[in-house]
Formats: sequence, structure tokens, C-alpha cells
Amino acid sequence: MDPDSGTAAEDLGGAAPTARAPVVVLVGPTASGKSALGVALARRLGGEIISADSMQLYRGMDIGTAKITAQESRSVPHHLLDVLDVTQEASVASYQQMARSACADIRSRGRTPLIVGGSGLYVRAAVDEIDFPPTDPDLRAALHRRLDSEGAHVLRQELAAADPTSAETVRDDRRLVRALEVVTLTGRSFASYMPRRIHHEPMTPVVQIGLRVPRELLHRRIAARVREMVDEGLEAEVADLDRAGLRSGRTASAAIGYQQMLAVRDGAVTRQEAVEDIIVATRRLARRQETWFRADPRISWIDVDEDTTTEQITEAALLHIRTDPPNRDGRR
Repeated sequence: MDPDSGTAAEDLGGAAPTARAPVVVLVGPTASGKSALGVALARRLGGEIISADSMQLYRGMDIGTAKITAQESRSVPHHLLDVLDVTQEASVASYQQMARSACADIRSRGRTPLIVGGSGLYVRAAVDEIDFPPTDPDLRAALHRRLDSEGAHVLRQELAAADPTSAETVRDDRRLVRALEVVTLTGRSFASYMPRRIHHEPMTPVVQIGLRVPRELLHRRIAARVREMVDEGLEAEVADLDRAGLRSGRTASAAIGYQQMLAVRDGAVTRQEAVEDIIVATRRLARRQETWFRADPRISWIDVDEDTTTEQITEAALLHIRTDPPNRDGRR
């Protein structure tokens, strides 16, 4: 028997997975080692993984999102990978439904769901009560046309007048359009729909584990990963997706790595400039992820340094799963 393919009965204190056994959530910044830990834990717990990475939803976006390979998955089933074309727009509300359906399916087969990823709102959508506002495709399309023809500054002025709270926090054009869509449809502030506290959710109990990596080490890992992506063919992957309509997909085309390589195809930057830009953008992403997850008091943190092995991290995570009280509110 494979030494890390033990049963759930061994690692959940003698009980096979049931509807009352905790859902396991693994979070942390990009390049912190979540994917490898998820596979190791799934093999120990008799589990299956639900991805919580908004860009890994897209078919063909493999290298640039560090999507797990068949070899790396070691036969552990993964859910919510490759479910959208690059021309489609990812939706956290749609993800919420898919993640909860996958979780229920996994538990119905007596296995343990592990939600693994760095997209903070997607994780929260899967395990918390979040009320998502309605959407109107025609209105959104009209707002996108105005964005293209009139410019973001005009729409920002409108949002500031109608919803000043959201206008202070919305940074990118996609969320700008969404905020205007929401305030137009509902009369409520876009910010009012965002989670402000930890809620009890019917999927609970949940045990949440985070990986914490020293900043310098994380930066080295990010730089190494980006250069490896380029060596593995990121530029060719983007070229294939460009021919498949990547530029018409507002969400997918804005993904880190893909927008930079599109600029290389356009001759706007050199490949080396794109690589450096990807590294910097990924570091910024990692900082945002760290800030988001640090704000959640339910997460138990595991410190990872250069010498920490996957086996050591796995044992530390299993200890939390066995001993941490499952989260049912914002307190630990």
C-alpha cells in the first residue's frame, strides 16, 4: 500500500466521512504549496478536491494558472477545473452553486470534500452565507459598450454619484461595470452585498487551514514559477487561446500572465518585459490574498519555510483537522 494512501477512518479519529465530518478548506497565497498539500491530504482522508481558483475554471488556461497536471494529482479527483470557455465570464454566484453541488456529491459518496484555492471570495462563497445580487446580461452588455466608447472615468463618475462607498473600493473595470449593474438593478450599494462578517452556513462544519510563507521565500517561488511557465510554453498557450477568442473574454483575457503575453503578441512589450511584469503582478496578487485570508479568524495557520517538507505540512494539517473545533461562526 502507498504510505500516504491511508483511510479516512485512520485520520478522522476512527470515523469514516459522514455528513457531519468537516469540510476541509486549504487557502494561502499563490505558490505557497496548496495544490500539493491538497493532494496529500485527499489521499490520507479519502477525499476529493474542489478547486477555488477563479482562473482555473477556464479550459485551456493550464500553464499560466499552474493548473494541476494528471501526474501531480496522483489519481485524486479534482472538481471545477475546465468548466468554462475563455469567451465566457466567470461568476462567483455560479461558482457557489457548482461548489456546493460538488461538495454534496462528494459527501453523498462517503468521501471528504477539500476546497483548495487562493480566490478568497470564491472560498467564502462556497462555505458562507453570502447573498449575491441579481444580474442582467443585456444591462451588463450595454455598460461594457459604454465602457469601451466613453471610457472608465465616465462610469466611475456615475458610480461615485450613485454609490460612493463602492466607488472608493472598486479598482478594475470589470468590477466597475458590475457595481453599476447592481446599483441600477437593486438600488442597493454594491458594497452592501460583500461579506462583512463570518456567517454560519449549512455546509458546516468546516476546518480551514492556511499556509503562511515568508515574503522573501514566496517571492523567490513566484519568480521561479513564472519563469518555469514561460519555459513550458506559456506564450504558445496564449497564442492558441487568442485564436480561440481569448480577447473577447473580459475575465480570462485579464488574467495575470495572459494579458502580458497578449501584449507580447501585439508587439507592445518584449518577452522579458512581460516576464518581469507577470512576476510583479503575481507578487501583488499574493499580498492581496494574504490580506484577505488574514482577516478570517477561523483559519489555522501553518508556517512553511524553505526546509519544510510536504510530509511535515501534511502532518501539521492533519493535526488541525483532528483537533480544531469545526467553524460555526467567527470565533475559534
